[in-house]
Parts: sequence; C-alpha cells; structure tokens
Amino acid sequence: MEREAAYRWPTAVLNGLFWLVTLSYPFLLWLLLDSFQPRGIALGLAGLGLLRLARQGKTRKQSQSPANRLVLPAAIVFLLFGAFMNDRLWLLSYPVAVSLSFAAVFAHSLYQPPTVVERLARLEYPNLPPHGIAYTRRVTQVWTLFFCLNAVISLLTALHGDAALWSLYNGCIFYVLMGILMGVEMLIRRKVKASF
Repeated sequence: MEREAAYRWPTAVLNGLFWLVTLSYPFLLWLLLDSFQPRGIALGLAGLGLLRLARQGKTRKQSQSPANRLVLPAAIVFLLFGAFMNDRLWLLSYPVAVSLSFAAVFAHSLYQPPTVVERLARLEYPNLPPHGIAYTRRVTQVWTLFFCLNAVISLLTALHGDAALWSLYNGCIFYVLMGILMGVEMLIRRKVKASF
C-alpha cells in the first residue's frame, strides 16, 4: 500500500507538470526563444515527455489509449528532431505536429471503429443505440476536421514570423475555439441523449 502511494505521488506531480508545460507551451516558447537555443528547449521538453511516457508505461490502462500510443511518442520524436535541427521554426511548428497527430488518431478510428468519441460515449452508455453510434461518428469527423484546420492555421502563424501572434493563437485563441466546439457539441449531445 505504501509502495503504491509512493508511486502515485511522483506520477501525479509529473503529470501535472507535463500538462502545465503542454498548455503553456506557446508562452514558454515566446519567453525562452530569445534567451536559449532551440536545441536546449527541445531537449528539455522531450526529456519531460520521455519521463511521462516511462511512468505511463507502468500503467497498462493508460498505455493502451490512442493518445499515449501515438500523440506523445510523436511529440517526443518531433522534439528530438527539433533538437537535432536546432531550428526556431521547427519548435514553432510543434502545435502543427500535435494537431496532426490528434487528427490522425480521430481519423484512424473512423476507419477502424469504434471511433474515439464512441469509446468515450460507451463509458456512460454501454448499450449505445445505432443513432447514438452515428452521432459519435459525426462528432469524430468534426474533431478530425477541427484538428486539421488548426494545423493549417498554426503553420501559417509560425511562417508569418510574429512570435506574439503565434503565441496568441496557439496559446489562447486555439483553446477558446476548442472550448466553443466542446460547448456546442454538449448542447447538441443533450438533445441526442434525450432520445436514448
């Protein structure tokens, strides 16, 4: 019991740190790029990702999720390549890579059902009716498109060369847009759930 509690504490701290860095990545980059080489920043972030991946590998349930199988390893590879390139634009393209990875996870589930959204829905409704499955498929398509569009906009902000604009879009506007999409989907979902 004590051993399990001792394992949970560092994992919780590491997960919290990982999500804090992930969410604040655009602002961290904006602050750090003038003071540090892109290589050092990329290695630090890749190291944090590797630590998290190593800790998650010990938890079977977490390690089987699509995000852990694809997105985190892809982000680590991207950052390690960025360290090798030592290129500012490469680091600014990180949100592009993350969005494309999420788009790939959602798109893959459309061709290898159940979809990501259906899996989540079945946690609440194990006997999801056919129209519920059709709805989750449509929502998965919307999220795939959303992440693809975000990748394009993120790339344009990176290529534009204005670090403040890049940070504003990738660190603020993107999350607002994602929140709006989630809110709209929740409103629609209530109507769909009423017919279950």
